[in-house]
Amino acid sequence: MPLPFLTADRSFETASESALPYDDRERWRRPYRPGPWRVGAAALGLLLASFVLFAAVLIALTHSFSSDGSSSSAAVLVTGLAVIAGSLRLLRMGVWVSGHGLRQVGFLTTRTVPWARVVSVRTVQQPVRWLGLPRTVQGQALALVRKDRRSDDTAPLTTTHTLDFLGRPTAFDRAADTVEAWAAEYRRG
Repeated sequence: MPLPFLTADRSFETASESALPYDDRERWRRPYRPGPWRVGAAALGLLLASFVLFAAVLIALTHSFSSDGSSSSAAVLVTGLAVIAGSLRLLRMGVWVSGHGLRQVGFLTTRTVPWARVVSVRTVQQPVRWLGLPRTVQGQALALVRKDRRSDDTAPLTTTHTLDFLGRPTAFDRAADTVEAWAAEYRRG
């Protein structure tokens, strides 16, 4: 019995970009894999959190030698837990789709638009923010046009220069095509 995940029978590039097969369309799913920059940043955050939690343990163990050890240990513990929560939230960021609508998960906010309010989802060529910073570069963006808003006053869903697609233009094209296909299917009803 061959084990395809251990052999070179299939290329990495031919693997499906979808996170899960589309068996249950009512579950929220990301139609693309998180990019290596996003995963790397989250991994570095979790590595930092492990050092911070180790420091909290050391402070708690040496608590008997100082009078304010418990409060500083608690502060360091809370800092470590905040870094873990931030790293996990960084991994959740992106565009999610389901039969209910389209969801854009940001670091601090989540925006959900039902399919009934979606006019179109399309790829446009425009200046985009590089890694979410104020610097803009020319790239492609996945734009959402809603019934209740003008198309020029909303932020793009994702761009070619985010943590997921930086240096991966074909992955962006596949993800954009998948989101556009979901929008076309559910707009028809």
